[in-house]
Amino acid sequence: MSDQQELQQKLIDWQEEQASYLDQIKGLIQDLGVTEHLKIICYFTFSFQLFHREERENYCIGSFHIQNVGNKPLTNPHIGLKITSNIDFQFSGKYLYHNSKQSQRLSDAWERINEPSDKKEFWLRPIQKQTIEAGETLTFSNFQVKWIPTSKYSGTIQGFTYGNELPDGMNALNQIILNGSVADRQQEGDLNEKK
Repeated sequence: MSDQQELQQKLIDWQEEQASYLDQIKGLIQDLGVTEHLKIICYFTFSFQLFHREERENYCIGSFHIQNVGNKPLTNPHIGLKITSNIDFQFSGKYLYHNSKQSQRLSDAWERINEPSDKKEFWLRPIQKQTIEAGETLTFSNFQVKWIPTSKYSGTIQGFTYGNELPDGMNALNQIILNGSVADRQQEGDLNEKK
């Protein structure tokens, strides 16, 4: 074989080796893009009706959302809502108890899985949904928190999401903060006189 033929053969071998390496690199890059990962975000949306008057009922209507923005499902999702406050807040929503005799299940209802006597923590799981697929959102919708203040009040509602893939849980991106004070009759009169 001449020097020129050897050189051409080495060049062909080198190009084939380079093509093989490029194919391997492309395969690795594709594998990176396909890797399944769980990415969950959870957050509250809410609105208030506030009076700032003594003995008037105030309320918050809220929803807790769990959004799967990853490409791996979250199985057996459940949530924890924790209320801390200096007054009694009344919490209600579309949830049932395990031993509920209600024959007709509510659409999008959840089951309360902790003690009904606990008025500060609500652990809930969806009745009709055991998996949040990639791109899906699961919502505990339109819960209500009511209170009748007699003076200053403060409280927070924190949210947590759990599932088979999240045994330690995940905090919500936000929380509901309920702080206010009640104007007494004298303060209301003073404010009206200033107008």
